[in-house]
Amino acid sequence: MSEQRRIRIGMDTGGTFTDVVAFDERTGELVTTKSPSTPDDPAEGFMAAIDKVLTVLGFAEDDHEAKGGAISAVSHGTTVATNQLLEGKVGDLGFITNEGYEAVLEIARQSVPDGYGNSYFWVKPDRIVPRDLVRSVRGRLDYTGAEIRPFDEEQAREVARWFKAKGINALGVCFLHAYANPAHEERMRDIIAEEHPDAVVSISSEVLREYREYERSMTTLVDAAVKPRLSRYINNIKSRLDAFVGSGQDTGVPLYVMKSNGGVLSADEVVHQPITTVLSGPAAGALGAALIAKTAGFDKVLTCDGGGTSTDVSVVVDGEPSLTTEGTVGVYPCKIPMIDVVTVGAGGGSVAWLSPEGNLKVGPRSMGADPGPLCYGKGGTEVTITDAHVVLGRIPPHLLGGEIPLDVEAARRGIDALAGKLGLSLERCATGALEISAWNQANALRQITVQRGLDVRDFTLTTFGGSGSLLLCRLMDILGLSTVLVPPNPGNVSAFGLLTVDVKNDYVRTNVCLHDALTPEALATVYGELTEQARAALVKEGFAEEEHTFVRAADIRYFGQAFEVRVPVPDGPITRELIDEVARRFHAEHRALYGYDFDGDDSQQVEWVNLRVAGIGEIRRPELVAHDIPADVPAPEPASHRPVCFDAGQGYVDTPIYWRPDLCPGQVLHGPAIVEEFGATVPLHPGFTARVDAYLNIIVTRKEQE
Repeated sequence: MSEQRRIRIGMDTGGTFTDVVAFDERTGELVTTKSPSTPDDPAEGFMAAIDKVLTVLGFAEDDHEAKGGAISAVSHGTTVATNQLLEGKVGDLGFITNEGYEAVLEIARQSVPDGYGNSYFWVKPDRIVPRDLVRSVRGRLDYTGAEIRPFDEEQAREVARWFKAKGINALGVCFLHAYANPAHEERMRDIIAEEHPDAVVSISSEVLREYREYERSMTTLVDAAVKPRLSRYINNIKSRLDAFVGSGQDTGVPLYVMKSNGGVLSADEVVHQPITTVLSGPAAGALGAALIAKTAGFDKVLTCDGGGTSTDVSVVVDGEPSLTTEGTVGVYPCKIPMIDVVTVGAGGGSVAWLSPEGNLKVGPRSMGADPGPLCYGKGGTEVTITDAHVVLGRIPPHLLGGEIPLDVEAARRGIDALAGKLGLSLERCATGALEISAWNQANALRQITVQRGLDVRDFTLTTFGGSGSLLLCRLMDILGLSTVLVPPNPGNVSAFGLLTVDVKNDYVRTNVCLHDALTPEALATVYGELTEQARAALVKEGFAEEEHTFVRAADIRYFGQAFEVRVPVPDGPITRELIDEVARRFHAEHRALYGYDFDGDDSQQVEWVNLRVAGIGEIRRPELVAHDIPADVPAPEPASHRPVCFDAGQGYVDTPIYWRPDLCPGQVLHGPAIVEEFGATVPLHPGFTARVDAYLNIIVTRKEQE
């Protein structure tokens, strides 16, 4: 029987735990579990999690042949590229550009990040490549791709040899107007391959075939910076996975890696497009939460994914997370399509510390998984958010259903020492740290709503991740939210999201043209070429022609504007009527975003800038099954009680503890209460109510709403 099973696995590797979900494609069964991450060798934790989830699914623990033979595919969300950029560990990196444009990285953009107000207080970050590692080559193209000055091959060889002599093995190449004609960049890559064969090279015409040389240069350099480490990581994972299946399969197991744009790509291809994974983990969580919330009947959703180091938030409307091409990772702009995620350093491992002025601060620094919080008993020396939760009784004195015991007394001693420096009681110090963390998360949620013209109160909050639901009641108070949804197995939503993701590739071409001058023939030619690129990629990924879906879009602006608005382009033949319909959609979208448009004003011309095609290969998604709600719902029975402090002024109150798997649809809990499960905990404060819906989600509201 086990030989006939086909198991698809979603795997999200975090700093503290590796979350895994297995989907039996034959029966539709879903199982979830967690395994400790192994930062020193991530592949070890990856394989341990696969072995564990297959055992949970019913395979004999030592039957590796049956386990290996049952795996149909593995989809993986990784933070390798994200963490490398957040930590600024780009390594030795070289940049090759046009002669005369060596300072393009230093010139950058005349802008100061939000939050500084006065540029006097902002310190410009170091460039990704220092000036002494920038080299240029003679040769120029114009904006149409026509050659103005020939490419100097001899100088190109000198540059390649210079980088070889310096031992610089990661190189980014960005020439002016390579989006219109990649010939000079491609020749530069060929020469580097001849003169410096050990070098890893990224060229802008393949990474981002779009105008604006600063963003294109930065995106290309980020791609080159993460390529060596990500390639080693993916190849190590793939070889370990192939060894695991061993004789169970004649061929290797397909391994897919989550991309920032909400799609996945095979491991063989993603090593050539590493920049597409810079928001791999957060993107999977947003997609999983989007599907769960839409199925439960919520169409306007904020997602809040809390982990050990950070919290990631995003906006979802009608089941689709919002996308952006203006994202950044750390201090590095990455102009690639990515789910619009804002990250704040507010996770379970975030450190509570004193500023030089003696004020209590929380994050963004984190103790991570090793040594971790004080209560882990692994040598941690600083108080964290997890320590505050466990001392206040809001989480149990263990993790993963008892697999990992916590040292409550060590956490208590640490918080007591911190409280003494502040002149506070232990309870006020711990609740104060949690309050600061809640406001940090609330400010991130405001950033993706209020700052973008959205009313945060119009949305339902979906909280998940190991720590994402611990502060939900305070977030409801701070933001004025009416409803919060907590999915089943919230700690594994990102891994579940990996099972809902189609294969997706994005292609873009800058094609600046005024609307009135744009001909259907010219537009059809470019869209045809982009669609053929997308089609070829899907065929290479193993999708039959009838499984292909192509989605067109265009970046459009009013003539003279600096930035564009993304507008969908309908399916069907390219005609004058279709072009005019896209312009009408642009006017409407511009009005929705900025409150005005120039529809009907002949003095304001519409200009097309970038043309885009996404190629999508659809997969079979797990189905979320609704359960019947009985006419007579039994009252929920607590599994135990323990003292919990929700308010420092009121101290500890005897609180019922519910085991979530014991709860059934239709049951209602009233705070104070604690709901525990294998990978997460939901503290329900006094004055709040939790209802279990037909999909086993916990729906939290205030009591007065009942």
